[in-house]
Amino acid sequence: MITKNTTHPDANRIAGVSKARKKDGTLYYRSSITLRSRHVSLGSFPTPERAGQAYAEACAIVREGRYELEDYDAHSFCLDFSKFVILLNYRNTGIYFKNPIYLQAGHFLYYLSPDQYLIFDREDLFFYATHKLQVRGGYYFICDYGSQYNILSRYGIKNHARKGIDYMFVNQNEWDFRYENIRVINEYNGVSEKQDPNHTYYECVIHVNGNLIVGRYPDKTQAAIAYNKAADILNARGFARQYVRNYLTHLSSEEYHRIYDRLRISKRITDYSPQP
Repeated sequence: MITKNTTHPDANRIAGVSKARKKDGTLYYRSSITLRSRHVSLGSFPTPERAGQAYAEACAIVREGRYELEDYDAHSFCLDFSKFVILLNYRNTGIYFKNPIYLQAGHFLYYLSPDQYLIFDREDLFFYATHKLQVRGGYYFICDYGSQYNILSRYGIKNHARKGIDYMFVNQNEWDFRYENIRVINEYNGVSEKQDPNHTYYECVIHVNGNLIVGRYPDKTQAAIAYNKAADILNARGFARQYVRNYLTHLSSEEYHRIYDRLRISKRITDYSPQP
């Protein structure tokens, strides 16, 4: 936590640098640059020299037209890589984003490191320009109002979905999140598309101390409703798990219940008795 931000003669001698102190009295140096009346922080540094170097690098990018993305690994920059991307994008497009976004024709790149970026459609630009993207163990998420949201949820993909089974990347590039590259195979809880030599069918599975097959159905709508029916039966018979039901917005209430009533469910579900 910072309690005071002051400038001092030694910091003033270095362009773009100011002094500040932490609550415990530790001295550090801030670096910043002004872009068309916008004050942009370049980061905090332990010495005025490093802060001044970051400012010099920012000026070289924005005002002198030096450096490209591939130059970052070839030099020992004081600038954080995300700031490097932000400044390059601003120089080349005239648009400032607070996140490491680099605009391309028809899409944009969101850089996580010099070696990794995700590709998104332009229609997602406002969202990612205002929400910081994070990654942990291959899990890409956004923090919003104290909660984490898997970015796959923007495509209607459930948190428990399995890559290659419930969804796939059409061009095999798992960093390409453009809508045309993501195919949702199974959009409902407990439903998997299956094929035999003669036809495609949909298998419904529900978890009860292990997976139980609810049934096999000719379309995913029936399989999704079968999952709901199985969950209702299990809960009514005393199984306490809180199943997340499938929502089928394309059906009216009458259509839903007509299918629900006639669906056959495995006897392992209908005869289930919870262990004492």
